[in-house]
Amino acid sequence: MDGADPATTGEADALIGAGRVGRPHGLDGSFHLTQPRTRVIALGLTVEVGGRELEIVRRSGTAARPILRLAGITTREAIEALRGTELRVRRADAPALEEDEWLAEDLAGCRVVDGAVEVGVVRRLLAYPSCEVLEVAREGGQAGADVLVPLISDAVRSVDIEGRRIDVDLAFLGEGA
Repeated sequence: MDGADPATTGEADALIGAGRVGRPHGLDGSFHLTQPRTRVIALGLTVEVGGRELEIVRRSGTAARPILRLAGITTREAIEALRGTELRVRRADAPALEEDEWLAEDLAGCRVVDGAVEVGVVRRLLAYPSCEVLEVAREGGQAGADVLVPLISDAVRSVDIEGRRIDVDLAFLGEGA
């Protein structure tokens, strides 16, 4: 199943995270983007940062370490004041999702089950070197009992964003259902 279509869900104006303002780069207000979600960052795109909507007027660097400059931000001091602040983009401005792609915002809060067995709730999506992983808080809030579920077809049977339900294979994860 592919991700939700903003045009049909009415969430086109919802904001999604695109990264955080990092350390300044140079003297002109450019900065390193940390925790980048490079697919949603493009030259000319309007982003929300610190309660202001600003256009990206420079994008350089690499996909892993992008460097941005925003309209109206022209000094190192202005970037230092925003350091750590999240950049967000309108969901409608993000590129369309491919089949079997979801936004982290859509997965967080989904119920996780193994067939009829309740496992827990997705706390967040983690980026591991080999794949993305769902951090699932166990039912009943058992301390230290979180489950990490890799987003691979052997571990995840189905994802139903509209139904807020993810079916996983606990046996594949080394646990009895």
